[in-house]
Amino acid sequence: MSSISSQADRHDTTARIVLTPGEPAGIGPDLAVQLAQRPQTCEVICVADPQLLAQRARALKLPLHLREIDFDKPPAVSQACELAVHALDLADTVVPGRLNVANAPYVLDTLRFAGQACRDGLADALVTGPVHKGIINDAGVTFSGHTEFLAELTGAQPVMLLVAGELRVALLTTHLPLREVPQAITQHRLRQVLLILEHDLRTRFGITRPRIAVCGVNPHAGEGGHLGDEEIRVLQPALAQLREQGLIVNGPLPADTAFTPRQLEECDAVLAMYHDQGLPVLKHAGFGNAVNVTLGLPIVRTSVDHGTALALAGTGDAQVESMAAALTLALELSRRPYRPRA
Repeated sequence: MSSISSQADRHDTTARIVLTPGEPAGIGPDLAVQLAQRPQTCEVICVADPQLLAQRARALKLPLHLREIDFDKPPAVSQACELAVHALDLADTVVPGRLNVANAPYVLDTLRFAGQACRDGLADALVTGPVHKGIINDAGVTFSGHTEFLAELTGAQPVMLLVAGELRVALLTTHLPLREVPQAITQHRLRQVLLILEHDLRTRFGITRPRIAVCGVNPHAGEGGHLGDEEIRVLQPALAQLREQGLIVNGPLPADTAFTPRQLEECDAVLAMYHDQGLPVLKHAGFGNAVNVTLGLPIVRTSVDHGTALALAGTGDAQVESMAAALTLALELSRRPYRPRA
């Protein structure tokens, strides 16, 4: 990749977005083919096995012209029924809906290439399709998700944010068993995540003075210590320090009322303490149209808000709206000048 000209050397204004379909037996390839049916205002490059994409297009009875990508050439806006491809070969045959542990390394190779392309300035943003964490772990690779993988690739501290229209929900902890969550909630972690969230709301989303609502850990935000003391020991001191630094952080708030319309009108994002505290609300509000964004990275990464849906692979019943929304948001974020945190 070192021989490819960098983004800084390009003299065009067309954005170049790399897309990884994710698990090849799932609906990710379907979504890539469906997305390719629409003309785009940018160049979309699918990092995948071209034969997989061609096979899935035939299964869906959709027209598809695959164009081999040359990173040395300026980006070309993607036309309808066309998909630019950077080819990586599968290890074994793919049967829609049937997981194959032999192809797990391929999934990681596509993600590694695409992430590095963005980091090297060869592409402007990364859009990811759904992966199957279980089959990757079954292949002997410890893998807890895209967020953690890209954090290791870029050497950054990630923050998971999901977006559904005007609703933005970030997570303090991500893919942890519930029993491990209390130990993971520390003053240091809370401060770091809120600083990243506040910074990226300003620099990625263009919000001048972000207002962040912070959920408590326990029911009723601990009920003054009667239902748990994490709010008193951890959250309140950390939030007080951040307010002294000028951040607008409200909380800790009872999670059962933090998402009421009145509360949401007074904030630009909500920080939930753990995965299933915030994401059920977000997905109820916008499932199928929501977007997963990884903040804290030196690259732009967005993703769909759903899983591999193995039963739908190759049937034509997969809905492409979340993938389309992820591409739209990736393009929007990539066009805004980004200033890394000091």
